[in-house]
Amino acid sequence: MTKEKEMSKEEKIGFHKGALSTLAKERQELARILGIVEEIMKMHIAALKEEGVDLESEASTLINSGQTNDADKDNKKPPIDELI
Repeated sequence: MTKEKEMSKEEKIGFHKGALSTLAKERQELARILGIVEEIMKMHIAALKEEGVDLESEASTLINSGQTNDADKDNKKPPIDELI
């Protein structure tokens, strides 16, 4: 028999609830880390503005010229269902 058939309904429910609890905590931590990264980026943007760098015009220039980051093209991730 497979392991799935050997697990009782209560065990399956417990397993999935535990997984969801763990994933929710991981999501909270990821959001906290993202907030920290955003704050650091804001600090760098402010410092660049103080130095006279106009990031908005540089970004619009890149967008208008059609330049994209080649790393983004090569960095496409497979859908999550392919990872499982």
